Parts: sequence; C-alpha cells; structure tokens
Amino acid sequence: MLLTLFIASFLAATILPGGSEALLIYNLSEHPELVWSLVFVASIGNSLGSLTSYSLGYIGAKKLTKIQLGARSTQWIKTYGVYSLLLSWLPLIGDVLCVAAGFYKLPIWMSTLFITLGKTCRYCIVAAIYLMA
Repeated sequence: MLLTLFIASFLAATILPGGSEALLIYNLSEHPELVWSLVFVASIGNSLGSLTSYSLGYIGAKKLTKIQLGARSTQWIKTYGVYSLLLSWLPLIGDVLCVAAGFYKLPIWMSTLFITLGKTCRYCIVAAIYLMA
C-alpha cells in the first residue's frame, strides 16, 4: 500500500499524468489511522519526482531553450527564484517550474526544501479535507 502510493506520487510529479491525491484518499478511507504515514510517503515520492524534473532541466540546459520552458514559468523562476517552487504541486505548471529551476540552476538544497514544503502542504490539506468530511 505505501509502496504503491510512493510510486504513484513519484510518477505523478514527473511528466507522466497521475492522480496521487485520489490514491491518498482511497488509502485514507481504508486506513485513516495511517494518515501521517500516508502523507509522508506521498510527499516524499512526489518531491523526489519533482527533483527528477529538476535534474532533467539541469542536465538538459544545453539542449532546452527558454521558449520550450514557457514564458510564464521562466518569469516566475526569474522573479521569485526558489520561492516559486512552493507552487510545484500545481498540475502542469508545477512540472515546468521544476524543470525551469534546474535549467536556471537554482540551488538544489533550497529547491528541495521549497518543493517538499509545497508538496507536503498540499497532501496535508487533501488529507484534512477528506478526514473532516
């Protein structure tokens, strides 16, 4: 169960589509007592998936162009730096933000911190909303 959630969360943060929130909710419905374990595993898996995107941007910086990254994500990264990675949980935009962060070689430790904070907050909110309903 936790391994499946980890893999789904990891893949959902890469360029592959996925709904890790739905799997989190399903697991919460089956095992509400594991709320913290489930949120932790989903957050770590999703954060590592985003760091994979960061790495792709970092490695592919010579082959990518600013146009391929998209004007909006490039502007967010240039304006807000690592703080923009708090939005890395957003569908589609978050993936591009992580690639752009690698492209612009933002500091890896700060990037990791803000990616993980954004992802963890999102999963905590999803879990809280589900458990309160």
